[in-house]
Amino acid sequence: METLQIFNTLNSKKEVFNPIDKNHIKIYACGPTVYNFAHIGNARMAVVFDTFVRTLRVIYPKVTYVSNITDIDDKIIDAAKEQNVEISEITEKYTQIYNEDMSMLNVLKPDIQPKATEYIPEMIALIEDLIDKEFAYEKDKHVLFHVPSYSKYGELSNRNREEQIAGSRVEIAPFKKDPSDFVLWKPSDDSQPGWDSPWGFGRPGWHTECSAMSEKTLGLPFDIHGGGRDLIFPHHENEIAQSCCSTANIDEPDSYAKYWMHNGFVTIEGEKMSKSLGNIILVRDLTQNYHGEAIRLALLSSHYRQGLDWNEKIIHQAKKLLTKIYQILDELKDVHEIESESLNIEPITTLMDDLNTPGLIAELNQIVKEYNADKGVDKKIIKSKLLLIGSVLGIFQDKSFNKVSDDLKNKVEVLINDRDLAKSQNNFELADKIRDELNELGIEIKDTSDGTSWNVKS
Repeated sequence: METLQIFNTLNSKKEVFNPIDKNHIKIYACGPTVYNFAHIGNARMAVVFDTFVRTLRVIYPKVTYVSNITDIDDKIIDAAKEQNVEISEITEKYTQIYNEDMSMLNVLKPDIQPKATEYIPEMIALIEDLIDKEFAYEKDKHVLFHVPSYSKYGELSNRNREEQIAGSRVEIAPFKKDPSDFVLWKPSDDSQPGWDSPWGFGRPGWHTECSAMSEKTLGLPFDIHGGGRDLIFPHHENEIAQSCCSTANIDEPDSYAKYWMHNGFVTIEGEKMSKSLGNIILVRDLTQNYHGEAIRLALLSSHYRQGLDWNEKIIHQAKKLLTKIYQILDELKDVHEIESESLNIEPITTLMDDLNTPGLIAELNQIVKEYNADKGVDKKIIKSKLLLIGSVLGIFQDKSFNKVSDDLKNKVEVLINDRDLAKSQNNFELADKIRDELNELGIEIKDTSDGTSWNVKS
């Protein structure tokens, strides 16, 4: 069996994956803050880690995948005030929409999808422990983690102290002992959601949530922690600090999570997504115009650690490849595939190299080329490879992808018969006109020694 290698952000290098327990792999990835519709950047993270989890499940007997929902956050509070509704109405609505949108992309729901508001007691216990061990302090009804108390701070992001302060994304409040200190708990007024705590009525800081939820759902240490590149600092750096200074080992950052994986950003035709540019692309809008599998394949067309520039070209290429393969699978519908156990993982070996999806997509194109060349290919093996690759990439799951209505099918077959008749009578002008008519219907034809074949154009 090929060895799985992943790029570990914690050590800034590609490493052989050595699980804590090869019989049970545990992975956590930071999910969305639910106050608005999911955009293509949210979708990339979900698709990348769904694909990685699918890959792990081919290799290992048991995988537990946890990806959270942040349902308490200042952005959520602001959205509820703006819309004059209860916070729960906002979070429940957009959690449902997020899951619906991701299912359109064949993203499987995580084994556990914890909501932050369900783990407040665990967060309070974590904060109390950090205060008792003198890594955190209370000031003006806030509780803060004292960053200088943790000597390993900055090892994930490779930031020095000046960079940590500059990149902490928060104002330097007067109640902080050090500019780099971050909030674990903050007070809530009567108009804000909150919970009773030893420090008064309030709510947790964002970073506190994932430390508490990951430990409660997976235990420490767990194998892999993932998320978008933008979470490396300060969010994931702060998670390590909180957990290593509490339950995990203060001297070993990997005693919280052994491996860290981060996907790159999505740009839109070379520009960063932003409200000011008006170029934020929502998943819900995309699925109105493109099949979910085409969107998913486009998101996997660039290596997960690299940036992905979203444009019409990549979605068109994804749709084109899917159309070709669905046509092959339709032609092979009566061919019995080989049992997946017999294939082992050979068809997806490329993914063992740090989830190299572009490499596997290139191999799909090669399979199509070999099949169309029809030089003694083993159709059982072709079909079996396609189905195994599809199950891991999360594509080839929709049997209706390439289907046309019965009315259109009958019309196409009548036109092809008319064209064949025109050609037999050397009426090539009429034959060309019929080809043009088929083309306008979105039908591509191919003349072979066995007759004329056709399929829907990609």
